[in-house]
Amino acid sequence: MARYDDRDDHDDVHYTSLDSPVGPLLLTADPSGALTSLSVPGQKGGRTPRPEWRHTPGLFREAERQLAAYFAGELKEFHLRFRTNGTAFRERVWAALDSVPYGATTTYGDIAARAGASRAAVRAVGGAIGANPLLIVRPCHRVIGADGSLTGYAGGLDRKVLLLTMEGALQSS
Repeated sequence: MARYDDRDDHDDVHYTSLDSPVGPLLLTADPSGALTSLSVPGQKGGRTPRPEWRHTPGLFREAERQLAAYFAGELKEFHLRFRTNGTAFRERVWAALDSVPYGATTTYGDIAARAGASRAAVRAVGGAIGANPLLIVRPCHRVIGADGSLTGYAGGLDRKVLLLTMEGALQSS
C-alpha cells in the first residue's frame, strides 16, 4: 500500500475545501487523486493548507459528489480511493471502522475485537481511532462507549451528534 506521512509535506499535496452541514471540510489527496485526509476546523490533529500545497478542486469531484450524496441521506457507503499512513495496528483498527455500517454504532471493545486486539488494548484502539485521518469517510463517529455514552470525537462531540442523528443512529432531541 502506498503511504503518506502527514509530518512530511514535501510530497505533492493537493487540496480543496467544501462546505457541509458539519462545517467546512478540508480534503487532501496525492497527485493521483487518492484521498489522504478529510478534516474539519478545530479538529484534534487536523490539517491546515500550506503555501506549497496545490489547490486543485477538480481532483476532488468524486469525493465532493459522494459527500453531497451522504449529507443528503442518499449515500450509505463511500467508494473512494484513499491512502493513509498508519502503523500496522492503526491500519487494522481503521479497517475495522470501515466495517461499521451506516446508521449503526459500535463500541471501542468491539473495534478492538474486529482488529484482532485484546480487550486490554481498548485504550490503544481509542488512540488509533482518534488518529483517523479520514473523518466521515472512515466512520469513527459511529464508535461509542461501552455504556452507550458519546465519548470523544476528533471533530468535536457536536459534530458526532449531528452525524449520528443524520444517520438515524440517535434520536434528535
